[in-house]
Amino acid sequence: MGRITGPVCRLCRRDGLKLFLKGNRCDTPKCAFERRPTPPGMVQKRRSKPTEYGLHLREKQKVKHYYGVLERQFRTYFARAERGSGNTGEILMSLLERRLDNIVHRIGFAASRSAARQMVMHGHITINGRRVDVPSYQVKAGDLLRVKNRVKSLQLVHAALAESRREVPDFLTRSDEGVPEGRVDRLPSAEDVSIPVQANLIIELCSK
Repeated sequence: MGRITGPVCRLCRRDGLKLFLKGNRCDTPKCAFERRPTPPGMVQKRRSKPTEYGLHLREKQKVKHYYGVLERQFRTYFARAERGSGNTGEILMSLLERRLDNIVHRIGFAASRSAARQMVMHGHITINGRRVDVPSYQVKAGDLLRVKNRVKSLQLVHAALAESRREVPDFLTRSDEGVPEGRVDRLPSAEDVSIPVQANLIIELCSK
């Protein structure tokens, strides 16, 4: 019975790395990937070598699951990245990193991106003093994130901060004094992405 896991954990085993979709559980020995870092299924059969298309698709699906975006949303991000000036892959990853739900998670206010998404949608987070309840909101350099000064909001964030074991990335700063708040010091770059991603494979697939 100990090996039975939910669909979220099976995504980690299928993609061959931790996606941290279950928050701080992924940092503990209870993580399904730690107990059984093999693809899901009772009997492990030898798999054929993945095709070139399969490798490209797997990289894209990994990123979609990591950031919690659907195909239509992903296509919108890709179209924006293509219109930008510079490396399309780096622009794409920067746009995904700039999602408000991702920033709330990475700054430590929520244990997972799904929890961060719920916090944003329920109005627990403000940007520059204004309530923002859109998880896909794109933060900008200099934006100030603050937790609403109400009991429920503070309880959620303090619980997440007490359990957090990951450091705040370099492009963000956080203050835990009084009402927790954080600032976006600069826009995230390719080096700030917290999972290994071959963005060039994604660009090749989406460009076809």
